[in-house]
Amino acid sequence: MNRRPIGYYVHHQGAGHAARARLIAQALNRPCTLLGTFHGADPGITSCLDLPDDRIAEGFDGRDQAASRPLAFHYAPLGIDGLRARMARIAAWVAAADPVLIIIDVSVEVALFARLLSVPTLVVRLPGDRTDPPHLEAFRGAERLLAFFPETLDSGTNPDWVRAKTAYLGFLAAEPRVDRPPEDGSLVVVYGRGGAGGDGADLAAAARAVPERQWHVLGPVADVPDETPENLHLHGWVSEIAPYLDRAALVIGAGGDGLVSDVVARAKRFVCIPEPRAFDEQAATARALAAQGAAIHRPAWGPSEAWPDLIRAGVALDPARIASLGRRDAVGRAARLIGDIADGLDPENRAPQSVG
Repeated sequence: MNRRPIGYYVHHQGAGHAARARLIAQALNRPCTLLGTFHGADPGITSCLDLPDDRIAEGFDGRDQAASRPLAFHYAPLGIDGLRARMARIAAWVAAADPVLIIIDVSVEVALFARLLSVPTLVVRLPGDRTDPPHLEAFRGAERLLAFFPETLDSGTNPDWVRAKTAYLGFLAAEPRVDRPPEDGSLVVVYGRGGAGGDGADLAAAARAVPERQWHVLGPVADVPDETPENLHLHGWVSEIAPYLDRAALVIGAGGDGLVSDVVARAKRFVCIPEPRAFDEQAATARALAAQGAAIHRPAWGPSEAWPDLIRAGVALDPARIASLGRRDAVGRAARLIGDIADGLDPENRAPQSVG
């Protein structure tokens, strides 16, 4: 039996959207095609549609800064060939593939466009203040809303109907190894894709201020001094951050979903330094984690003399607090919910039920 596929639209800001899509796509009981701009990177799934880039400038934050636009949109610049080609390719794929639904992670415009193409949507809700008209209209048009964080971290500003429509699925991360190595007292600083990266002088100064700890820095770092302390290790991009996280006594990084999911899954003490994002996304996560006693929220990197006390406070965190925010099998639970919704929309092609 040919079962109608699921589409999964992946936003191009940061790596967390694509990582989440891979985990869910691999667990689904239907064919799944990833739709997004992958910039030559392997999306990690066989079926994908690489879309033309629609960005009009560096530093893209999902809004076009136009003087006027329809209230339902954040990003609708006029005369942009990449945007026109992007939407045309999505429409052509829908016409050819006949998807049962599309998961939108995330784009208000693609969510509304899918509805115009007569395709049901599941819209991913990100943290932050998303009570503006475009977000609310995308939420209104969706079958369900998917939140990949626990309900305890949700913002109190969201309307009751948005909360009621939301499935709180918990942080999504690959299950950590059961035979993880013991912590070695190291500090791991993580800079992800989509951010500004680290400042070499700031990192060197902090490492000198805390010489008894080994500092391992993952991701891009600019303006590295000619001389750096021996306890500072700049690894750049690494293919797998899990071995560094497993050994760390404390993780330092931004408030993106990918890193937060990883530290929750591993019950790691965490200093969260949110990067600027639209709708206060990462700052909202950092504040919520701090309110739960699950992390230390630091608005900016700050002076080197503050780091000894900050490291002591971070190491003193109770890891049970951040562990309590995780739920086992979050990926499987998300895939089952999506599969159930797809089966309800496509009753003639339900997944076979297990017996016994």
